Amino acid sequence: MIASPSPTPAGDATLERTPIAAAPFSAALRVWARVAALSFGGPAGQIAVMHRILVEEKRWVSEERFLHALNFCMLLPGPEAQQLAIYLSWLLHGTAAGIVAGTLFVLPGLLSILALSLVYVGWQDTAIVAAIFYGLKPAVLAVVLAALVRLGKRALDGSAKRVLAGIAFVAIFFLELPYPLVIAGSAVGGWLLGRFSIGGFGRRAADASGATTADAGHPTSAAASRAPSWGRALGVVAIWLPLWWAPVLLLWLWLGGNHAVVREGVFFGQTAVVTFGGAYAVLAYVAQRAVEDFGWLSPREMLDGLGMAETTPGPLIQVVQFVAFLGAWRHPGPLSPLVAALLGSLLTAWVTFTPCFLWIFLGAPYVERLRGRRGLSDALAAITATVVGVILQLAVWFALHTLFASVSEVHTRGVRLFVPAFHTLDPFALAIALGACWLLFRTRAGMLGTLGAAVIAGSLVQLVRWLF
Repeated sequence: MIASPSPTPAGDATLERTPIAAAPFSAALRVWARVAALSFGGPAGQIAVMHRILVEEKRWVSEERFLHALNFCMLLPGPEAQQLAIYLSWLLHGTAAGIVAGTLFVLPGLLSILALSLVYVGWQDTAIVAAIFYGLKPAVLAVVLAALVRLGKRALDGSAKRVLAGIAFVAIFFLELPYPLVIAGSAVGGWLLGRFSIGGFGRRAADASGATTADAGHPTSAAASRAPSWGRALGVVAIWLPLWWAPVLLLWLWLGGNHAVVREGVFFGQTAVVTFGGAYAVLAYVAQRAVEDFGWLSPREMLDGLGMAETTPGPLIQVVQFVAFLGAWRHPGPLSPLVAALLGSLLTAWVTFTPCFLWIFLGAPYVERLRGRRGLSDALAAITATVVGVILQLAVWFALHTLFASVSEVHTRGVRLFVPAFHTLDPFALAIALGACWLLFRTRAGMLGTLGAAVIAGSLVQLVRWLF
């Protein structure tokens, strides 16, 4: 049973506070639907929306509890904003509510990406669609640079962390080392640096002690109040692990292991385990494999997909739906291109977002034990620093393929180099990218305003080219 809130004295400033457990499930559903509809702007914007609605407006969650949940979600692979929605709704009303909130959070973006993917394959060569994406791609470069600067200011607060970021950039951009290997190596490196207190590592992590005084007025659900146990953990794994991989297995039995849809399910299911550091970090790995290894799409189409994801609600990692849509469309096998593309897109969304429920329902009861451990904090700090280098690699890769019409890939002595043909530089794309940077860094235009201005500028450029 969920405890009732204690009465509030008349005239008390907290009279309008509705404790988390007192919110009826129907009201919570309306709130999560609202959060889903407003979840633009990547994880930072989505987390800000949740904080404004749940902490400041509804006052269902205390500031301390919100940050406590967010810190835990930052430890996990996958989209932290969706995981935060699952965690807080689980805290509100239990497991069923967590499933509903997590599903609602990704549903608008999932449907939007599907619709835009259909438009893209059907009308990408039309003048209007081409003009829209011509302006979007340089603006996406500016958005990635803004994310790089924001994260770099927070994460690179010591010399060792800056070195780790540089090593990560070199390892992926020049040496082509796999992203999961770079992340694993950085975690081990952070732990070792912490052991010897080198370069800002080894500081004692903040103590996390369970419920705070501020949480006293926010009683949790019965599911969240139960003590963790091995039996419960095994039950969660026994349910969610088969759910995660069952569609891939069924399609493998039907289409075979070499079909593009099955390969997408396996690849993106594996990727979901190593997506630390947010979507921008893992997109470098996805672009490397999807573009260069699998041949599912071109670099410019990868940029188009990112532009779609930036302008639709939901986690930015939903761009992988577009990647899978194009890959299956071009390699349908015995299926029609449309059926293969829809299957690939939906399967990719399933294997990307389903493990988020597994991580939260499995790990949330143990969250207090995870926090405050110095070795873990050092490893995570190293991963965050490494992510800065990975995002820098993504920014450089995007810049080359956005601003230049021709980029050659050269391999020499085990090192990969990207050599642009400088005479193919597009001055208008460069101008749009610089203008988008100015709007993001020097004004309050915001991401959507910046992207809108870039689309207008790109459309005008294309119109002038068409007229003259």
